[in-house]
Amino acid sequence: MSRGRTARFRNIQPFGIEKAAAAAGHDSGVLRMENLDTDIAPPPSAVAVTREAVGRRDANSWLPFTGLGQLRDAVADQLSTQTGRRYDPATEVVIAGGALAGLLSTLLATVDHGDEVVVTDPTYAGFINRIRLAGATPVSVPLMVVDSHWRLDLDRLASAVTKKTRALLLMSPSMPSGHVFTDAEWNAVSEACAAADCWLLYDAAMDRILFDGLQSRHPASLEQLAERTITLGGVSKNYRMIGWRVGWAVGPAEVMRDVALAATYNTTVASGFGQLGAAAALSASRDGGHDDGVAAAVADWQARRDLILRELEGLPVVKPDGGWSLLVNAGALGLKAPELAQRLLQHGRIAATPMTEWGQQVAPEYVRLVFATEPLERLTGIGERFRAALR
Repeated sequence: MSRGRTARFRNIQPFGIEKAAAAAGHDSGVLRMENLDTDIAPPPSAVAVTREAVGRRDANSWLPFTGLGQLRDAVADQLSTQTGRRYDPATEVVIAGGALAGLLSTLLATVDHGDEVVVTDPTYAGFINRIRLAGATPVSVPLMVVDSHWRLDLDRLASAVTKKTRALLLMSPSMPSGHVFTDAEWNAVSEACAAADCWLLYDAAMDRILFDGLQSRHPASLEQLAERTITLGGVSKNYRMIGWRVGWAVGPAEVMRDVALAATYNTTVASGFGQLGAAAALSASRDGGHDDGVAAAVADWQARRDLILRELEGLPVVKPDGGWSLLVNAGALGLKAPELAQRLLQHGRIAATPMTEWGQQVAPEYVRLVFATEPLERLTGIGERFRAALR
């Protein structure tokens, strides 16, 4: 009997996050900036509804396999507001155990062995490896630094699309870069999808975490992308509900039937009480007297980003337009990314993750700093810590 690795795992690599976290240990003096967590509390109404539901029979069932009706209704309503397109909660919404569980089910429903999926570089390593697990090949399009912001290389995007392209998998704001797609970039995405006659898989998990007054543009609001877009979403980031593990996939009924099958035979269903809490979070801003806390959280995260940018002024930091993290160019400092991460921990007491497996050409040059976990008072002085690591 052969007990070697199956072929699908030959190119699957760890995040690198767990290694950085283990190295940091339990030292309270270390700034924990290696993992995408946050210290800002979830919506109180979501916590209250979840607590009340735990142990209730209706919140402790396998059914319905595609998610509770009230959560599917809330997701459909939110997306309809964002896109101007009506979504049928019964046939176009599938609830999953987190947005990324929904992504894997969606990939299984849309790509096959030998197909290609276009992603940005850098992009979330979990995207890259899920594409590989589904049997397809990730094709990277670089993000460029223009005036200290990330911008998509539109020429490379156009050339990346081939007859093998089955989907583009994009996120805005993107992890780990904080890149937010401009209208011109979405128009180029639309042209690329039309050229390949392919799907757009859009991860909207952070779509409300935008800085400096930027406004979100959902790609399905564009007429030419409305029927091509499958939206992946969840409550982990916008609503700070990481532990609930509730997400969704939403798209045209023709493909969502297969997404639902994949989800059913994978995780079956997200927890009932978690779904009720998620529905409360999505409904909070529409219910009198309730606040989902997103605006206040975004203001807090932007203040943390701004502090770091001030303290690291003069260093090769790329300004994120949204999200929970920013990237520092280790190569511009004459270092490899793992070496910079090691120096930051040993000499600056900053836990950071090298982006070695988060892209092909661009990402390996960078180290990620997550600013959503540590409060302003602990982040103050990060510039001195960082420069100590460079001496």
